[in-house]
Amino acid sequence: MNRVHIKTYGCQMNERDSEAVAAMLRGRGYSIVSDEADADIVLLNTCSVRELAEQKAMGKAGHLRKRRRKNPDFMIGVMGCMAQNRGVNILDRLPDLDLLVGTQKFHAVPDHLDHLIATRQGQGPRPATIIDLDAEEGSQNTIRAHSEERKISAFVSIMQGCNMKCSYCIVPKTRGEERARPMDDIVAEIEELARNGTKEVTLLGQIVNQYAVREFPFANGKSPFVQLLERVNAIDGIERIRFTSPHPVGFREDLIECYGRLEKLCEYIHFPMQSGSDRILKQMRRPYTVERFKRIVAALRARCPDLCISTDVIVGFPGETEEDFELTRQAFADIRFDMAYIFKYSVRPGTTAEPLGDPISDELKMQRNQLLLDQLEEYSLAHNKTLLGTVQEVLIESPARKGEGMFVGRNRGYRKIVLPASERLVGELVQVKITEASSTTLIGELVLEGVEVGV
Repeated sequence: MNRVHIKTYGCQMNERDSEAVAAMLRGRGYSIVSDEADADIVLLNTCSVRELAEQKAMGKAGHLRKRRRKNPDFMIGVMGCMAQNRGVNILDRLPDLDLLVGTQKFHAVPDHLDHLIATRQGQGPRPATIIDLDAEEGSQNTIRAHSEERKISAFVSIMQGCNMKCSYCIVPKTRGEERARPMDDIVAEIEELARNGTKEVTLLGQIVNQYAVREFPFANGKSPFVQLLERVNAIDGIERIRFTSPHPVGFREDLIECYGRLEKLCEYIHFPMQSGSDRILKQMRRPYTVERFKRIVAALRARCPDLCISTDVIVGFPGETEEDFELTRQAFADIRFDMAYIFKYSVRPGTTAEPLGDPISDELKMQRNQLLLDQLEEYSLAHNKTLLGTVQEVLIESPARKGEGMFVGRNRGYRKIVLPASERLVGELVQVKITEASSTTLIGELVLEGVEVGV
């Protein structure tokens, strides 16, 4: 009864939470298995940002119940944002869940599983569902454990929660208010990762550039987040730094100035725009204008001409007219994003946009979504073609899914690059000449001292 499979839905923060839970369980003697068919216990770490994510998690839990009927000792747990959002109402559809854990109680999962297993071994009646959804002071400091094996690239949570109250967003309800981790703890975690061979870290926060603005002082005009970036930049062994996701409201000159000054800060930023219409941004309760967003992008590109920019956009927000959507298309054309995550709006219970309903048809949302995807493909392909013949620094991550002897890595601009290599180069920074380009992937060849080489 100690083989656990964790299935994760949603964002990078959820991935980080799942990794921390897995590490804590390993420390308690549990075995983490990659195939749910081999597991005695399946934990679903869920997402509530979009309705589809919740539907997928509920569908998976329902499917797992069929296995329960064949094996009464098999256990199912639901963790994370959907558990926090839906609460005990989940039990109306899944009455025989063993475990329901919210976003501030991931660290309690090992204790809860120990209790469930001990109760089972007592041969008594099946225990009631363990429900742990309470807020807990200091919970932001509990997501710090990492897997024992070497991680070439690692996520590091620097804060939890969000104070922005965007009208479409469930995160303040599921994650709570902003809570920052102590800077010394974050630096110590990254130093340990570096000692274990990690080359790249991504700092995670709901509004990452608002890190600790209420807890720590500014120093020499630098925000706490910039101070943290400087300290991470000084850690031996760390070669690359990324972060996600910033918000325009907290984007100051001190952060812009970091590009080019901090040599390990990569030439890439994920910068959510959400809409190109000021009217819709106001309805979304996003406290900036499109012009303000463009000014930040222009300042970043002036500081770092090679910067790659990705974004988030929601299509079909209630009241979005054709004119509003055309403004978003125009903003795409003006900024020419390199990558984007384009989402069709779905109503989230408990948000201030919920009373607006969902008046725009799925068909129209799909049309608008595809139009932006078509634009994005054009811009991404054009950018990738500019890299043909150039030599890029690539961090090799793993064997590619297709092609014998092929490996995959990313350049500093977060572009995926596939190349022939060998296992010994996984985790290494290598020079790669780009030979082919599509809208999503680059193909390259290893270069040694200016000469292309085989493996």
